Amino acid sequence: MFKRVLIANRGEIAVRIIRACRELGIETVVVYSEADAGSLAVQLADRAVLIGSAPPSDSYLRADRIVEAARQTHCQAVHPGFGFLSENAAFAQMVRDAGLTFVGPSPEAIRAMGLKTEALARVRAAGVPTLPSYAGNGLQEDFLRAAEQLGYPLLVKAAAGGGGKGMRVVRNSAELPEALEASSREAGKAFADNRLFLERYIESARHIEVQILADQHGNMVHLFERECSIQRRHQKIIEESPSPYLESRPELRDAMCQAALRAAQSVSYTNAGTVEFIVDAHTGEFFFLEMNTRLQVEHPVTEAIADVDLVQLQLRIAAGEPLPFRQADLYQRGHAIECRIYAEDPANNFLPSTGDLLCVVPPSAPNIRVDSGVRAGDSITIHYDPMIAKLIAHARTRPEAIRRLDAALAAYVILGVTTNIAFLRDVLAHPDFQRGETTTTLIERAFAAWQPPSPPLPDAVLIAAALSQLLQSGAPALNAAPAQSDPFSPWSRPDNFRVGA
Repeated sequence: MFKRVLIANRGEIAVRIIRACRELGIETVVVYSEADAGSLAVQLADRAVLIGSAPPSDSYLRADRIVEAARQTHCQAVHPGFGFLSENAAFAQMVRDAGLTFVGPSPEAIRAMGLKTEALARVRAAGVPTLPSYAGNGLQEDFLRAAEQLGYPLLVKAAAGGGGKGMRVVRNSAELPEALEASSREAGKAFADNRLFLERYIESARHIEVQILADQHGNMVHLFERECSIQRRHQKIIEESPSPYLESRPELRDAMCQAALRAAQSVSYTNAGTVEFIVDAHTGEFFFLEMNTRLQVEHPVTEAIADVDLVQLQLRIAAGEPLPFRQADLYQRGHAIECRIYAEDPANNFLPSTGDLLCVVPPSAPNIRVDSGVRAGDSITIHYDPMIAKLIAHARTRPEAIRRLDAALAAYVILGVTTNIAFLRDVLAHPDFQRGETTTTLIERAFAAWQPPSPPLPDAVLIAAALSQLLQSGAPALNAAPAQSDPFSPWSRPDNFRVGA
């Protein structure tokens, strides 16, 4: 096992990796930007190295500075977390060339799955279902011709990336030229590669993904599925496992899990990865979407139902250890749901809410997990993703997990910025979600005009206000001293004096 690991990330994932390393007796080194000098990750790590100013392009995306920091602090391995350089094949190669271990798949696997058109070709050859698609030469007339053959609606997608960037839904030929231009521009900015491809768009879709693990000894398992159909702008906000759609379809679950393994095997995959599928809710057909060659934000729900620590398993695999279990040893335990708590305003087009966190009090209850990298006094800035925390509830059944998660959201206190907590509670309460009948269009269909509820004032506030009004108005019944009492006794004074607290 490694003695010291550098964490090439920030926020809650850096804190999560630090805690996993501590349990394995591994020292941790974090890199940080000037904006994160006082962060929780910097405080918790054994060592911290400043690598640049606040903009990611001058810090967390500087592969050269990160590798040099690992060298200077005598680390044996680099854990990329998720986001930033986690799916960057050149960074993984740079880590390898420096004589360090990259805690993740090989650069070759990252590269193969990172280019979406190549990934589609590989998994299709492995017998994994894929949607009809077209990867052209960039000429608009060829895309227009191919679109007519594929049929509308279509998705315009970036060939070199994911996460919803460079993605547009096109419903007719008139919309396609503008969508191609906008997607190309966004893809070039996000991935330094403006290549696009077209893919058939499924209107009534469910987004289901499969977690896989593979060691360096030829062993590979899946850890079942997660459903991520609750999305906005193709970004997940609520994830759960097991999928309510697959609960009554065990044959479909097995087919998807086996397809995920075949997709991973097509690139000789090692370490943790996630194979994502789109499922037609009407027909039950499923299609390969992409493979994320890293740890996922929503990995805690899999950890809850499979009773594993995925970060520790990543480290063990990277250190050359075999998987400690076989497929037959794994089964699903209860139900887990995760929601992402953001500093954003859902009533104002989900615009980020920046500012200081004046008060942060996370909920504390059995089977409630909070993954966060911030605390009171920290700031939400324009430089990074505005996620404050991930909140995870685990229970025996799905209804119990929903109730437990809602109670935890109600108890979560965050002051100083606007959050999406009230919005998340309304999504959990929606009849479609309660029944498990959700698709990827639920948010835009049911919450397009969402406004925060006006909460009723607590009884204690109303009582205090009433008493204060009576005192200020000089009510005789309150101001009159009781007969035959000591005028200096606090018990005779009609004010706010209380014994004790």
